[in-house]
Amino acid sequence: MSLTQKVKVEARRLGFQLVGVTSPDPPPHFGVYESWLAAGRHGEMGYLETERARQRRADPRQILPECRAILVLGAPYPAPTHAEQEAGAAPSANGQSYSRRELAWPAGRLACYAWGDDYHEVFKERLQTLVAFIEGQVGHEVPNRWYTDTGPILERELAQRAGLGWIGKNTCLISPQHGSYFLLAEILLGVDLEPDPPFVPDQCGSCTRCLEACPTQCILPDRTIDASRCISYLTIELKGPIPDELRPQMGDWVFGCDVCQQVCPWNERFASPQGDPDFAPRPGLPLVDLVQEMALTPEAFSRKFKGSPVKRPKRRGYLRNVAVALGNAGDAAAVPALSETLLHDSEALIRGHAAWALGRIGGEPAQQALEAARDQEPDPYVQEEILAALDRVNQMRVH
Repeated sequence: MSLTQKVKVEARRLGFQLVGVTSPDPPPHFGVYESWLAAGRHGEMGYLETERARQRRADPRQILPECRAILVLGAPYPAPTHAEQEAGAAPSANGQSYSRRELAWPAGRLACYAWGDDYHEVFKERLQTLVAFIEGQVGHEVPNRWYTDTGPILERELAQRAGLGWIGKNTCLISPQHGSYFLLAEILLGVDLEPDPPFVPDQCGSCTRCLEACPTQCILPDRTIDASRCISYLTIELKGPIPDELRPQMGDWVFGCDVCQQVCPWNERFASPQGDPDFAPRPGLPLVDLVQEMALTPEAFSRKFKGSPVKRPKRRGYLRNVAVALGNAGDAAAVPALSETLLHDSEALIRGHAAWALGRIGGEPAQQALEAARDQEPDPYVQEEILAALDRVNQMRVH
């Protein structure tokens, strides 16, 4: 058995169902990435456009000069349909709306990769183990760098070159055997491995389900996305207020979004409802009680999401998202929780979005809370949100 074959067997033993090898040659489609940056499609993710980051994405050897092969790995996470149905939610045919069954509370959704443990931590141990295995096989230390969604590399292009699948119209890497519900990792290695042939066919065909289903229409025809409109970006990467015109389109998503994957025929046919055990839903997931989430203190947030990807936007970003979802739910039962947040939370970002949610729900209790907050709110941004919300409430009364 060759070294490459041994490495692939060990990688699969560690839980990586998808394993491929490619060269460290510069990515042929780097120009698409440059054009994407030039068009400002990366939103406020300025770290993507630094000169250092661009040079490294243009040539993996800028990261590891000794690199002779790149090992690309993928591990599946649970597809949403089965688990969410068990929790009382079922997707509609186009993936844009959910009907709730036997839920007495407004519910929020998290992207399914975030239901379990943080993949960065899960993969860290596996990748270190795999590097140690390779060094044991060759009998000496091997120069290496490994990443999972954190390094300055174009990982989906590397994965396509390593034969794992093709980049779909929704910009996700799609495996013909597994769909797209999997997480990628890469190891740059200073050792020779036999490269796999690239995955050449485009198997999206004439299908445009993902483009049609995207709630914010952020998917572009050139297989890139306008990140500044993407719900995943808005709920995770964006640090400030969510643009007012996009809030209604976010629906009940409070962390990430799965719509463009849910509607993909390849996931309907091949995605696994179980996935890797480390990514199985934690207690209380996949759906969250939005009213209860609104009351999370900093300490409670840290406890609940310790070791979870959801900690990334921090409490201020997460509760901002929860407030928007409550506003979209339009349930008057959320008014007391939103009013308490508006009047007493320490974070202006959260208070501002609570005001917006109250304006969306409307009614006399919401108006009273907004008027009380207007008279005491010191932050100019929150004051603007309160006044806009009061205008909405008044317009609802007129109509």
